[in-house]
This record gives sequence, C-alpha cells and structure tokens, in this order.
Amino acid sequence: MVSVARPVFAHTDPGTPEEDWRARPEWGSARPLALPDHVRRVVVVAPHPDDETLAAGGLMATAHAAGVAVDVVLLTDGEQSHPRSVTVTPLELAARRVEESRAALSVLAPGARLHRVGLPDGALDEHAEAMVAEVVRVVGEAGQETLLVAPWRRDGHSDHDAAGLAAGIAARRTDATLWEYPVWLWHWCDPADAPWPSLRVLPLGEEVRRAKARAVALHRTQLEPLSPSPGDEALLHDGFIAHFERATETFVLAGLPLDHALDRVHEDSEDPWQVRSSWYEERKRAVTLAALPRRSFGRGLEIGGSVGALADALAARCRELVVVDESRAAVHAAREALDAHDHVAVLRHSVPEEWPPGLFDVVVVSEVGYFLGPVRLRRLARQVEACLAEEGVVVLCHWRHHAVGWPLDGDRVHEIWRSESTLPVAVSHVEEDFRLEVLTSTKAHRQADS
Repeated sequence: MVSVARPVFAHTDPGTPEEDWRARPEWGSARPLALPDHVRRVVVVAPHPDDETLAAGGLMATAHAAGVAVDVVLLTDGEQSHPRSVTVTPLELAARRVEESRAALSVLAPGARLHRVGLPDGALDEHAEAMVAEVVRVVGEAGQETLLVAPWRRDGHSDHDAAGLAAGIAARRTDATLWEYPVWLWHWCDPADAPWPSLRVLPLGEEVRRAKARAVALHRTQLEPLSPSPGDEALLHDGFIAHFERATETFVLAGLPLDHALDRVHEDSEDPWQVRSSWYEERKRAVTLAALPRRSFGRGLEIGGSVGALADALAARCRELVVVDESRAAVHAAREALDAHDHVAVLRHSVPEEWPPGLFDVVVVSEVGYFLGPVRLRRLARQVEACLAEEGVVVLCHWRHHAVGWPLDGDRVHEIWRSESTLPVAVSHVEEDFRLEVLTSTKAHRQADS
C-alpha cells in the first residue's frame, strides 16, 4: 500500500478561497446525487460536534423531509477545540458542543437520534475498533436499508481520516451504502488537485438551505469567541464557513476499504481462539464430529478454517478435504498444521465471491457466519447449497453470544441460513455457548455406511 502524506494545515490559515472552488469548471460535470430508493435510514458519523451539520446538514434535512429516519453518531465531544482556554474547561466545552449538535439536529431532522460515544478528541486513530463497533451497533442488521455517511478517509485531519476508515469498515460489515464527506479538504486543497472523478453533488432546496444555515449558526462555540481572553478565539472563520453555504453538498463515492481485522487477529497470535488449548473448543469439535450423519465422506469443504484444528479432525472423515479462509496468516498457519495430510488443500478464498470448483458431500461452516454480514451470509448459504452433491450435508456451528463489532450473533446466523436453505434440519444441539445444526435430507441422514 502506498502511504499518502497527510497535508499540514491549521484552522487559522486563510485556506483556499471559496471563490477558487466555485470557479472550477469540473462542477459542470459532477454527477448529481439523490437519496437512494432503498434507503430507509441515514446514519451520519461525526468525529466532532459540528462536522455533521457543516458537511451533511442538508442531507439530513432532505432525508427528514422524505420521511427517512436520521441518526448521528458523535464519536467525540470536541473537548479539545480550545486547548489554550483558561475560562472554559474541556468538560464544560464538551457539554456545550454536544448540546449545540443536539440543537442543530432538532432543526435539521426533528426526532432524529444522537448517539454520544465519548471517545477522546484528537486521538481517534487510537480507537479504531471502538469506532467500528459503535457504528456497527447503530446500523445493526438493517444495513441494506441504511445510507452511512462519514468523513472522507483522506480529509487531512487525523480524527476525520480515522473515523472515515472505521465507518468504511462498518459499512462493509453491515452491507450499508457509504457516502464520504470532505470538511478540511476545502481548506487545504488546491482545487486543481481535488478528487473530481469521485465527487458527487447533492442539490439542496431553498428550505433545506435555510434550515442548514440556522443549524450551523447554533454551533456558537466554534463560530464565536468563548470570551475575550486569549485562547478563546473563534475556531472557524468566515472563509472556512463559506465552503458550507453552497447550494449543494459534496460527497466522495470511492468504494469500501478492506477489512483486515481477522488477518490482524491471526498475525497477533498463533492460536487466537485457543482452539488447541481450550476445553470448550476441544469439546465443541467432538460434538461437531459426533453430529456428522455418516462415518466418512468423499469430498469435504470447511469454510473459515482458521489455524486448521477442526480440519485436522475432519481430514480423518473425508477422502478429500478443501479448507478455505480469507486471512493470509490463517491460511499459512493451517497449511503448516495440515502439512501431513496429502488429501487436504488449504486455499485463500474470500467466500462467497471466490469459490473452489466441484461438488462436496459435506460442508462445514463453523464460527465464521457472523464475520460475513447479512447479505454475504445469505449468498454463502445459497452458494453452499448449489455446490452440494446429492444427499450432501451442511454443518453449522456458532458461538451464541454477541460478536462485538459485527451485526450478527450465532443464533441469528443460523436463523438466516435456515431461511435461505431448502434442506431440513436433521440435528439441532443448543447450549448456552454454542449452537450446532446439521442440515440434510432425511434419506441422507438415515443412510448407513456401507
């Protein structure tokens, strides 16, 4: 990956004049945006109180007018906007800034919900997992109906860049549509160097523009001096605010970032889930193997093989076994663990988009369904059924507790899978910690080994 240097700027700089931006001919070919028809909720992620109003206030007002629900995820309270103030403490400033966002939101989208996360202002890049988890929690399982709006990942402010990346990962995990908004780009960028091919514009009606102007004016801690004392100066000058008085709002559509979370888990530990040392894992493997309806299978597939502990046991029950995982580190570990089995192949695949060829007599999906998101999970269920040999068997086994940072738990994974499958459940085993189900035809379940 090529490292992109973050621009150096200060909010006190004059910045790029709005006249320079408005004079650019590229606006004439910028593609217009509208709320997608499938969207029933807009979730706006803000690193600091006021970012959501400045960059997406018009979108929120437009969504509200269209009957679309609005949520704002306020990652920090903005307590460090005036670090040299001797009249207002960070705690007091935080309370004022949050209330300003709440008041602005009531103007733009009355009844909208504000989610106050309270992460430290200026240090969001140190709290990536917490940001992803909170955004995933707010979006939940309704990602297909959600427009997720967050700072552009290259906006130039460390908090904005980190928040944008986290929101992008959350969008990938929840299947939400992602729009990214620039804030500081307008301040530091030469308009000739802007990412014009990725910019889209949302037209704002007059009533929406008036509501946005009223909402912006409510962020007084940023627009007006806190007091006459040094360190209490207004943070945002008129030249900066002019960028957000346009008849449009601008968003970047640049695709989703890659999610390396599972790779990092495997890189940080040789056995991240303690599958080789935990009695829980050992016993769960034994229950899984005991639930298989036949002593042996011709061709098997394990999805999400991790370090290869379950595959090592499955290898004794299959004449041929294919193990797939999308983590490079996990694939490396599994290949080492399974090296003695000549009939086992370990492949690095991102399922269901990448798929091994041929039919399978048994497919095992263990502790991986909640890492896919609802849409990919449904596609996986259909793909698995399409690759089953006649009288094939599907084994599902998942932890039943909440997986922080992901929208589904094990019970919901199984519920979704059953809704997509035409196979009946032949075996169901439910404990406090995990759920195991075997899906196969009755004939296959009763078939005796020859």
